Amino acid sequence: MTAVSNKTQKPLSVPLPGGKTLHLGPGKTGQISAKAAEDLRLKKLVDAGEIELDDDPRPAPGPGAGKRGRGFMVGHTSGSGNRRSGDR
Repeated sequence: MTAVSNKTQKPLSVPLPGGKTLHLGPGKTGQISAKAAEDLRLKKLVDAGEIELDDDPRPAPGPGAGKRGRGFMVGHTSGSGNRRSGDR
């Protein structure tokens, strides 16, 4: 896998082969296949300084690898089902 980093202060739509698009917020990073990284449209964005590519961004496994638990998840919370307000 190849990491794609948005080096601009604006959201980017990065065109990928197969008609797909990677949407990256300012300063955010995503992952694409090594084959997709060879696309001419991506090379133009790299040359323009808008994105940066990093081959195999995964850290090498070391002691304790694979022991990460689930972190805090933003989004859905548990609670009572009905939250309507007002008179009934």
